[in-house]
Amino acid sequence: MEAETVIRVSGGGIRFRRNRRGRRSFKDLFAGSKRRSRPDEFWALRGVDVAVRAGEAIGVVGRNGQGKSTLLKLVAGVMLPDEGTVEVHGGVAPLIEITGGFVDDLTVRENLYLTAGLHGMTKAEIDARYDEIIDFAELRDFVGTPYKHLSSGMKVRLAFSVISRLEEPILLVDEVLAVGDKAFRDKCYARIDELLAGGRTLFFVSHNERDLKRFCTRGLYLDKGALVLDAPIGEVLDAYNRDYGSGSV
Repeated sequence: MEAETVIRVSGGGIRFRRNRRGRRSFKDLFAGSKRRSRPDEFWALRGVDVAVRAGEAIGVVGRNGQGKSTLLKLVAGVMLPDEGTVEVHGGVAPLIEITGGFVDDLTVRENLYLTAGLHGMTKAEIDARYDEIIDFAELRDFVGTPYKHLSSGMKVRLAFSVISRLEEPILLVDEVLAVGDKAFRDKCYARIDELLAGGRTLFFVSHNERDLKRFCTRGLYLDKGALVLDAPIGEVLDAYNRDYGSGSV
């Protein structure tokens, strides 16, 4: 039996301004996609069509600034498309800009409860998983420490540990494994393997070709905001390396 489609992006496009001081007028909000782009605007993504079935593991490939993270943010609902539609059937656990949303002056414990709660976990569920989250993050001795005093590696450990314990069926991972020591990355890899074995759907952005091959069977190659190729991950990496040189992912 064919797995259901859990993510569908149809003609997806999102437009940004280069000049941060620029503002769109109220009229622009209702002008539709056919309104001519202004000189200081560019399309981070445009005309993207993707359908993802439950249980697929997809690696998103491309140079910096080509729309990879933007695509994940559309799927996560962090951004809304200016063109097309994005449909997501099922909850999302987003490991995107992983340390965003944590409060500097709150302790590790307080941030754990706050973040997990904002992602839909009940207090009883957090209580039940508190020890495994803290121990996975290796922060047992820092539960009373304000978040702002943690190292960048500690912050990543806390965030990954919380988000990877969510029961959501779709996992979005954006470059978060590039931070932290090898021992913790190995723990993260094992956790992702565990989630995939349990049937989770994975959207994975990384510049590490080995990681892409490890986790993903399918790839999306984005270039200049367009979907250049949707194919098995090996074919996508070969195409990218032909365009930009081996090892440039």
